[in-house]
Amino acid sequence: MAKTYKIKNCSELQAERLNFKPTLPEMFKNGPASVKVKLGKTTKSVADQATVKKMFPHTYGLPEISFVKGKSSADTKKAIKAAVVLSGGQAPGGHNVIAGILDGLKKANPKNRLFGFLKGPGGVLENKLKEITPTLMAQYRNTGGFDLIQSGRTKIETPEQLGQAKENILKGKFDAFIVVGGDDSNTNAGVIAEYFKQEGMHTSVIGVPKTIDGDLKNEHIETSFGFDTATKIYSELVGNICRDVNSAQKYWHFVRLMGRSASHIALEVGFKTQPNIVLIGEEVLAKKMTLAQIIDYLAKTIVARSADGKNFGVALVPEGLIEFIPEMKELISALNDVLADHESALEKMHTIEEKKEFVISKLSPKLAKLMKSLPAGIASQLMLDRDPHGNVQVSLIETEKLLVEMLHHKLAELRKAGKFKGKFSAIMHFFGYEGRCGIPSNFDANYCYALGYNAAVLALNKCSGYLSSVKKLVKPAKNWECGGIPLTMMMNIERRKGKEKPVIKKALVELKGEPFKYLVKNRDNWAKTESYIFPGPIQYFGPAHVTDMTTKTLQYEQAKKK
Repeated sequence: MAKTYKIKNCSELQAERLNFKPTLPEMFKNGPASVKVKLGKTTKSVADQATVKKMFPHTYGLPEISFVKGKSSADTKKAIKAAVVLSGGQAPGGHNVIAGILDGLKKANPKNRLFGFLKGPGGVLENKLKEITPTLMAQYRNTGGFDLIQSGRTKIETPEQLGQAKENILKGKFDAFIVVGGDDSNTNAGVIAEYFKQEGMHTSVIGVPKTIDGDLKNEHIETSFGFDTATKIYSELVGNICRDVNSAQKYWHFVRLMGRSASHIALEVGFKTQPNIVLIGEEVLAKKMTLAQIIDYLAKTIVARSADGKNFGVALVPEGLIEFIPEMKELISALNDVLADHESALEKMHTIEEKKEFVISKLSPKLAKLMKSLPAGIASQLMLDRDPHGNVQVSLIETEKLLVEMLHHKLAELRKAGKFKGKFSAIMHFFGYEGRCGIPSNFDANYCYALGYNAAVLALNKCSGYLSSVKKLVKPAKNWECGGIPLTMMMNIERRKGKEKPVIKKALVELKGEPFKYLVKNRDNWAKTESYIFPGPIQYFGPAHVTDMTTKTLQYEQAKKK
């Protein structure tokens, strides 16, 4: 009979989830010893091939790897020590990645051991770690959060940091080092893999794709883990708001959703709830829309619904919208320069108005006009909220508040011109941290476990410089395909802090892709009607088509590939 686990201080649902058994891909049914490595074609980076190759002479051009049924090499049965680190923001399913790694290692050889570096890459540099045993892991299976070993945002990139990482990995006698993180963290994993090779180390470095933002994806990484759970959590909240809107019929709700660099979350939540407006940053950038044009677009929908007696609605706003507006991006860049160049003069000024007038005087006429058009609160945020490098903290800007305040002014103008006779009352929300540590959906529980188990198999086969890849995700979990994708394959060169840096290219919403086409096809109807969908809470028990469903984004992307 299967062992069941109980822990203190947990909800009834969490207690039940501890005993959920994730479904492994069929190829791993008999453990790591039942699969062998199949090498594919050699690879090259997505862009800047010559530069990336020069930066990664030891790990560039590695072949794609897929696992197929067959007898593994004898090396996979030798006892090893592995270490795992969680890097960056939390995402639902992190604990299942660790569980998958542990179970894969123990299945190959009960003497294999797994350690976790504490509080992210900083723990690697400080050599703070603890062993992850089956007994300890039993308390965290299928749970949300990263609290087993916690996370951090330190980067291991300077010569001194790389040297310290090398020293601690060698001190621990680790045969494998597994980095669980997003695009920046896995770029860092690629840098570490290259450095270890350069130094003649035999430690395998493996990455695992994590980010609720959904911007770490490509042909081989169909989605990053946590995206499914987070968007289901946000969709429940937005769906509840849609139902409330349809009941009260007197408010417009503006919901800002996490996703600074890409609009995947807003798009997916839009599919799940069908609100009246879904703004997509990538479309704004492609059309070079101004802030005024966005306000005109929103006002047009509000006026049209009001003419039908509908002074209510729901609009979704991606967190990073401001950075997609060309003129706002230009303004932010100019403000960074002005504030840095005149720091001492500004410090002597006593009021925000005085500082604002001074800053405006240093801007070009076009940007000065834009700055003056912004609500006072937003203009103050742009000047006062700085990060440690002196730059505007865009993620702190309440974009939904900016839009609503400017809409009040726009609608007042239209009312004065006799073009708007309705009412406009707005309520604003930001959903971000609410989605990062939820109990993972069945999809994420299965996917994360498979990603971790697959990472263990990559490590056992001494593969280094690879990202764990699990594909065919719209199929049942037992039919998923596993392997490894070279980290350098996903890289390009970007200029950061005045230097050329190799980075894994962020995946933005593809305007020619099937998901966005679906939005374009349906959004006019959503704007006019109440086509709202109310998805409700995540379902963990019941029919598979409800409990194990993938994201709408994946379904639309994979529809033609089935």
